Amino acid sequence: MLLVTISVIPVIVILIYIYYRDKYEKEPLGLLLKAFTGGVFSAIATLVVLAPFDDASIPAVSLILTALFKAFVWAAIPEELFKFFFLYWIIWKNRNFNEYYDGIVYAVFVSLGFACLENVLYVTEHGVGVGIMRGVLAVPAHALFGVIMGYFLSLARFSHTNTFINLSKSIIYAILAHGIYDFLIFWFAGSAGENPLLSLLLIITFISFVIVLWRTGFRKISQHLELSAFRQ
Repeated sequence: MLLVTISVIPVIVILIYIYYRDKYEKEPLGLLLKAFTGGVFSAIATLVVLAPFDDASIPAVSLILTALFKAFVWAAIPEELFKFFFLYWIIWKNRNFNEYYDGIVYAVFVSLGFACLENVLYVTEHGVGVGIMRGVLAVPAHALFGVIMGYFLSLARFSHTNTFINLSKSIIYAILAHGIYDFLIFWFAGSAGENPLLSLLLIITFISFVIVLWRTGFRKISQHLELSAFRQ
């Protein structure tokens, strides 16, 4: 029970924050729950698709290429594609998707539905230490990928120009952010202990990238809140 609690608490905290940032028109709880559940199903779909494969499927060409393959082919691409599928299916034509910030809200709920199930599986297998680390890094990262996806989804819905381009950006930019994040982790994990200078550079790069993700996420949230149709 403790491990499940550790897995779920960071998800709940971020969801509450995203929900209450919307000062103008709160989204219906039933639809938010549907989006969150869609995120859980996106995680299940990813697990099913990747189940037939194992480490032997990864081309052993070089450490960097292996890290790239794992980060993008095994993680970012299938995960963000399934998240986008459920997000689009649930909210694109829903009448409650009626202002810019809504895209971010629903995308984060889908992303954290994914992260919640993923977190429970990881933490119950690996313990409290992994739970704390993922609560600080992985769960917020999934939320920030969701912010990026939702930001461009709203542009596609409400800007009335470049709909296809913005839908493409919604998927592609989320994949890039997720892939780069995982790539730096996989590269560091694969090279740790072999080259202290490289390890240090990867840590600095990773921290810098996370800071950029956070700043970008808060900026995109603020931009869409400013465009609220219900803002007085």
